[in-house]
Amino acid sequence: MTTTQTIALKERLIPEVEEILNREVTRHEKLFAVCELLADEVSTFNWVGFYVADESGKEELVLGPFVGASTDHTRIPFGRGICGQVAVSHETFVSQDVHSEDNYLACSMDVQSEIVVPIMKNNEFVAQLDIDSHTKGSITPEQREALEEICVLLSEEF
Repeated sequence: MTTTQTIALKERLIPEVEEILNREVTRHEKLFAVCELLADEVSTFNWVGFYVADESGKEELVLGPFVGASTDHTRIPFGRGICGQVAVSHETFVSQDVHSEDNYLACSMDVQSEIVVPIMKNNEFVAQLDIDSHTKGSITPEQREALEEICVLLSEEF
């Protein structure tokens, strides 16, 4: 993507995410709508979903709204797999080839690339956006930048 494409991606997505967040619906419905938006707008985003920190205080991720194939990974301990790693590091993780990752939890043999973006509220990890792609090397710096900005907006829902 060029700088123009980056601006175009952010200019398309940010106002739509803001519109979703202004709706008078539940957080779950808002997060699901964001999943649908991202899956519809970016053809290489084959699975888009959220994992939320267990509200009981247990260091575990709980599967939230998602779009794409069902997954067996409905609960993931902090530190386990790429998602669990992000829950601990609080840093975006991009894998252009998930099969080269030692700690990858396979959801589907079709998944080739993944990005996981933490959602922080008052410097505390509350959730994450997880996106899988069936195309190796498909996560661009421009997509990462847009997704990180979206996650800042989403933090207000927690």
